[in-house]
Amino acid sequence: MQIRQGAALLDIKALREKGEIEGYASTFGGEADSYGDIIAPGAFAESLAEHAAKSTMPKMFWQHDPWQPIGKWTSAVEDGKGLLVKGQLNMGVQRAREAYELLKAGDIDGLSIGYRVRSYELDEEAEMRTLTNLNLREVSIVSIGANENATIAAVKAERRVTAVTEKLKAGGRLTEREFEDLLKGAFGLSNSQAERAARIHLKGPGEPAAAANDGADFMRAFLGLSA
Repeated sequence: MQIRQGAALLDIKALREKGEIEGYASTFGGEADSYGDIIAPGAFAESLAEHAAKSTMPKMFWQHDPWQPIGKWTSAVEDGKGLLVKGQLNMGVQRAREAYELLKAGDIDGLSIGYRVRSYELDEEAEMRTLTNLNLREVSIVSIGANENATIAAVKAERRVTAVTEKLKAGGRLTEREFEDLLKGAFGLSNSQAERAARIHLKGPGEPAAAANDGADFMRAFLGLSA
């Protein structure tokens, strides 16, 4: 899951003694963020509708840590400014009480969203993406834009996978590095697993070129791409 980390996007509209909070988890338009992305109005609409149909909500985590849920979001809607969320900190949980005190004191004021990209528009000249459809998985309360290097690495990896997929769609043949990137990005293989799989499919029995073609055909079939 790609994590987009916002800088002080928790525009606190309400913070009550019972641990109720309200604010913006993400804002639309404006300048591109540090990853070259802009979130378009309506980007969350499909995901929010899916949550409503299943009577679920994005999870509330502390610092994107799924082992540290600190409450629940009770409402998430898009308005003209962005993604407005309302939630309830679980005041029976120590980390939630700590988060509440930090929020109340103004020591932290950030929200960060965790999502999968479903669709986007790419401006190659400006090296900028407009994200048009996002699968919203969680909204975390964060102290700062934590682990920024890991986030940037994840974004770069996703873009490499996208480029490789487009190459396959065009009927191109993958290099060993591209094949590894696709295996790691699309299927979650480790570096060593991806390297081994690439050797088997691209350098297996037979002529190397034929093996490479077989590997590309396999990936097209697996991803449901036309030959």
